Amino acid sequence: MNTGKIYGVSLGTGDPDLITLKGLNILKKVAKIYYPGSLFKNGGQSSYSLSILKHYDLNPNKLEGFYLRMDLDRVQVQEIYEATFQKIRTDYNNGLSIAIVSEGDLSTYSSFSYLLEKIKAAHLPVNLVPGVSSFLHLASQVEMPLCLQNEKVVVIPRIQHKNELQEAITHFDTVILMKIVSVVAVIASVIDTQRHTITYGERLGTDKQFVTQDWEIVKQREIPYFSLLIIKKK
Repeated sequence: MNTGKIYGVSLGTGDPDLITLKGLNILKKVAKIYYPGSLFKNGGQSSYSLSILKHYDLNPNKLEGFYLRMDLDRVQVQEIYEATFQKIRTDYNNGLSIAIVSEGDLSTYSSFSYLLEKIKAAHLPVNLVPGVSSFLHLASQVEMPLCLQNEKVVVIPRIQHKNELQEAITHFDTVILMKIVSVVAVIASVIDTQRHTITYGERLGTDKQFVTQDWEIVKQREIPYFSLLIIKKK
């Protein structure tokens, strides 16, 4: 059987220049590119990954999106992952080279990981290209080291409880909070600007990027999905 090749390619956080040379070269040579997107309750669709891909002058005919419903019910999501994997496997068996992309880094809170699980279970070979995660990008924007020497770092998504955040700040020098859009009230109940340095970022690498270290400004903003917070002890 004439089999193809499968790649996982990280796109970076939003700035199209943050993709690696290796990743960009793969996107240019593959026959097909699968990208994730969001499906909303009103039937609308959007894709952060597609907005990055549009900068690379790629043949639009080789782009195929898989759109995931943004709710806690994972039934539709699992069905889309399975349907997308079956397409990828068919492409592979037909001898096509395939890239599956992800914004940020594909090993960090990425939809790609669910497809990777299926690819590995089917014993299909795959090559992964790492990328720039949002917390690395944010630290660079304010010229701040995430950690030095023996300092400890923790990354927590969608933190739900005040005590959990207090414990993290107590035991780690740097606390990175991801997926904060629905839990700002929990974070606000713990933040102490006398003891903590706060760095907030949203839509990094895009023309809508916003970064601040003023917690009072953060509290007044309408927080989007693509946002995060870094808390460091003073």
